[in-house]
Amino acid sequence: QVQLVESGGGLVQPGGSLRLSCSASGFIFKYRTMDWYRQAPGEQRELVASVTPHGIKKYADSVKGRFTISRDNDNNTVALQMNNLKPEDTAVYYCHVMRDNEHWGQGTQVTVSS
Repeated sequence: QVQLVESGGGLVQPGGSLRLSCSASGFIFKYRTMDWYRQAPGEQRELVASVTPHGIKKYADSVKGRFTISRDNDNNTVALQMNNLKPEDTAVYYCHVMRDNEHWGQGTQVTVSS
C-alpha cells in the first residue's frame, strides 16, 4: 500500500531555514506528481508546492522565491527546502500523492517563532 513518511520539521526563528523530506513507497514514484500541503490551526489545508514526473514545479504565491521542491526518483523521495521562514509559515506540512485515491503522510510540524 501507499506510504508517505515526512521528516524534518521543527522550531525555527524567523528568517531561518528547514528542509522537509518525504519518503514514498507502494507505488511507482517516478510516474507521479508529488505535492507538499500545509494546514495551519483553524485554516484549510493548502497546496504549497508540487513537482511533476518531468520535474515541472509549481508554488503557492506565498512561498515563491523562498521554498524549493525537489524529487529524487532513484530514492523515492521528495524534499521541500524552506528558506527565509516567516511566522505565517507555521503549520503542519503534509506530503501528498494521487494514486487511485488521495494519499497523505502523517504530517510534520513546522513552527516559526522567536
